[in-house]
Amino acid sequence: MTEYVVRFLLGGAVISAFAMLGDALRPKSFAGLFGAAPSVALATLGIAVVQHGADYAGLQSRAMIAGAIALAVYSFVVCQLLIRTGLRAVPATLLSLVVWLAISFGLLALAGGQA
Repeated sequence: MTEYVVRFLLGGAVISAFAMLGDALRPKSFAGLFGAAPSVALATLGIAVVQHGADYAGLQSRAMIAGAIALAVYSFVVCQLLIRTGLRAVPATLLSLVVWLAISFGLLALAGGQA
């Protein structure tokens, strides 16, 4: 139970810091980038270091990086399918999901993760 309280408090503090950073930047569309995901990831990694050590947190951070790269490629592919081929949103996202899975698991395998 204490882990959840610490995660809640630490995550809330880091979310607030990222929200202030996003509010200070221009254009305002950057504010969403600095919302929840980076701060929750930092809080999770901090707790992982304390509870499981740096090696475990390193493994978790590699998985987060692989997921972020795969999400960027997924987003690009979805945009290209929507704009260039005229597909509707659901087929474009479902087709791109295969790309996301292949890239994320491929990167984890290259990084020595447990894919």
